[in-house]
This record gives sequence, C-alpha cells and structure tokens, in this order.
Amino acid sequence: MNATLVAVVLSLVSAAAYAAAAVAQARLAGRTEPSAGVLRMLGRGAWWSAVGLNAAGALLHVAALKYGPLTLVQPLGALTLVAAVPLGARAAGRRVSRTEWRGTLLTLIGLGALLMTAGGGAAPHETLSLPEALGVGAATMAVVAGLSRPGTRPGLRHAAASGITSGVASALTQTLTVAVTDHTAGPLFSWRLLTVALLVSAFAMGGLLLSQTAYRGGLGAPLAVVTLANPVAAAAIGLALLGERLQGGAVSVMLALAGAAAAVRGVILLSRAQERPAPRTAGGDGATGGDRTPADAGPAPSRIVIGSPRKRRRPVLARAARGRAPHAPDPGAPGLPGLDPLAVRTGGP
Repeated sequence: MNATLVAVVLSLVSAAAYAAAAVAQARLAGRTEPSAGVLRMLGRGAWWSAVGLNAAGALLHVAALKYGPLTLVQPLGALTLVAAVPLGARAAGRRVSRTEWRGTLLTLIGLGALLMTAGGGAAPHETLSLPEALGVGAATMAVVAGLSRPGTRPGLRHAAASGITSGVASALTQTLTVAVTDHTAGPLFSWRLLTVALLVSAFAMGGLLLSQTAYRGGLGAPLAVVTLANPVAAAAIGLALLGERLQGGAVSVMLALAGAAAAVRGVILLSRAQERPAPRTAGGDGATGGDRTPADAGPAPSRIVIGSPRKRRRPVLARAARGRAPHAPDPGAPGLPGLDPLAVRTGGP
C-alpha cells in the first residue's frame, strides 16, 4: 500500500480520537471550578478518559508520521475540529447549524488543496540532531512562557501554546520513530534519543494541560487555535530542519495559499458557530446573569374576576369594553376598590 495513503488513513482515525478527547475535556472544564487544582482534576475519571483518547490519537499520529512527512500529516490534524463539530453538538443535545456545516466544507476544501502540494509519497528519513532538538526545545519553552503570562484572552493564548507544544512534540516524535525503525539514523540508544524522548513527554503532557485550561472558555475558539498552531509549528520544523519541501512550482504555491485561506475561513466559521451562547433558561445559570426570555418568564398575573367561587364571571375590563362600567365604590363598605361590594359578596351584578 502507498505510504501516503497509509499516513492519511492513520491521520484521519487519529483526528477522530483527538476530537472525542477535546469534547470530553471541554465538558470536564465546564464542570470544574477555575480555582480547582491539578491534583483535584487528576482524581476524576473523566480526565483519565480524555487522557486515554488523547493517547490513542497520539499513537495513531506517531504511526502516521512513520509513513508520511510533517507537511502531510500535520495539516490533517485540522480534521479534529471538523470531527468535534458533530460530537460537540450531540453532547450538547442540539443539531449542527448551517454555519458549522459551511465551516466544515470550507475546511475540507482547504485541506484538500494543501494535501495536493504537501510533501511527496516517500517516507521521512531525516532526523533532528541533539543540538537541533535542544534548540527547538528551548525556543518552544520560551514561546510557551510568553504566552502563559497573565493578560487578556488567556484561553486563546493557552490554546496557542498548546498547539505549538503539540506540534513540536510531533516533530520530535518523528525523529524518535525514524531512529527506532531506521538503523541507519544512528545507534538505537543514545543521549540524543533519550533527550528527544524526554522532550516529547514534557511537551505532550504540557500541551494536554494547556488545552484543558484553554477549554474553560468554551470549545470552539480554543480548539480552532490549537488546530491552526499545531501544523504551523510542526511544518516550520519540517521545512527548516528536516529537509521537507512543498511540491510543484508557482501554481502549487498559489493553490496552497488558496487552500490555507479557505481552511482558515472554515475554522473561523466553526469557532464562531460554537461560541454562540446557549438559549437562556428560567432563573439564570450564572452564564446568562439570570436573564429570562419571554417564554421562560412564567405565567402572566391573574386578572381580578368578579363572581361567586362556583361560577366565574368575566373581568371588569371586559365589562367596561361592552360599555357597562362597574358601579362606583361605596367608601363605607368593605371590598375591592372600584368594584361593586354587592357583586363581590353575592356573585351577581
């Protein structure tokens, strides 16, 4: 079987696993207080379910990197957002909106254009040297530290940091995969591979925790940022350090740019659709500030009805509309103001 086809199939299944993990993380973030510590989150079964799904996606992703270059495998990670749309809608008990379908279609078209200009069908064989791996790790930690500083939009900044660390982990993972399966890349056990393995573990766990923090503000926009930052970081390493190249000439470059624009537009539509507030409910839920819609405002106040308890009469306003004004009130008699006390007591006009 063609190596490119194997890489694409494995990437698709990996994206589905990552999408299920993202939905599970978003639901967990919605049920967890922002002040809750990491240890408390680690004690919840939902967290370990998300970790298991992420681990399955990571293993499939590693297998895809064995058969395809970073410039091919990483863009397919954008399908995680496409798969998360129906999964998230089903988890929320709603239908996928028209805007979400439009975003999905644009994302697929853009990915198709990018795949046509991605690296060739040959399996990767280049690996990072020890100085290159250390340089990539140091630069990544500096970028993540800058994005994690306090400021505005922490969810999107944490999502960008998560996407970058995950993309770098993928690039480092490819070095491990090629080195283990291709003995011409150097000795199997060396300081270089041990260092790369430690960096992969640190960045993979860091990306998972950063994404969990980012999903506290919702799933759509943070997942969109993760989806875009991941392939950009990995492709940058592949093109700069691993000798990967895009196919074709100027026409292919223009096609890739058009595909990238379509994919970005699709991701924006998906993120906007998923960020729309849910319908407000009676009594408020904290997110809506206690506002209530007319349908949830409760029953209208009852009108004053004149008549005996056994036989209801029309309201006073209805009688006035027929030209029969109510009797003038008797200041000395008990009863309701503006009503005939006799009518109130006896039930007749």
